[in-house]
Amino acid sequence: MLVAGVDDAGRGSVIGPLVIAGILIDSEDLPKLVQLGVKDSKLLSPSRREALANEIKRVAKKHAIVKLPPAEIDKVVEKGRKLHRLNWLEAQAMAKVIELLRPDIAYVDASDVLEERFKQQILEFLPFKVEVVSEHKADRKYPVVSAASIIAKVERDREIAELKAKYGDFGCGYPADPKTMEFLRCCLEKFKEYPEFIRKSWKPAKKVRKENDSKQTKLV
Repeated sequence: MLVAGVDDAGRGSVIGPLVIAGILIDSEDLPKLVQLGVKDSKLLSPSRREALANEIKRVAKKHAIVKLPPAEIDKVVEKGRKLHRLNWLEAQAMAKVIELLRPDIAYVDASDVLEERFKQQILEFLPFKVEVVSEHKADRKYPVVSAASIIAKVERDREIAELKAKYGDFGCGYPADPKTMEFLRCCLEKFKEYPEFIRKSWKPAKKVRKENDSKQTKLV
């Protein structure tokens, strides 16, 4: 039986793409993932993730990656009707990964609070029949999803490193990081607009813009 695991990286970030990755593996090779020591990517150091990503690709039959750029995310967050926003967009991307892998069964880390609803959204986008197991914390329960989470995180880290090399250190890219928030403020002060790699629809980004606009109004 061919088994796929699918997970994302960068969902909550205000900077950079949302990356969805999947791997395809023979069910008889699943123990090899355990032997490698795969686990939720958030529990591993960057260097360990890099090393494991290469090992996983060797063990897997195939892997696939889909990236959702900030502009695409902003479009659905701002204009999508209810239930057709970020979860819906991510379900579509996960379906694309599953379609590229063509497994018999796919385990996915559910992004929706309702696991079954997320599963049904994925199935709507798939042109062939496949069993989908949609669960919260699947990246901790199933090594095949842990493996996908590692590949997704490594890919996103590379994208973030490229952005930093070009635009300077903006921290981790998440709103909880003061360095990231300061970078947003500097962007608006310098350029009066956010660059394309910022998710403009995110509440923290909107808040910084509002504060900046207010400051400019007072200066006039």
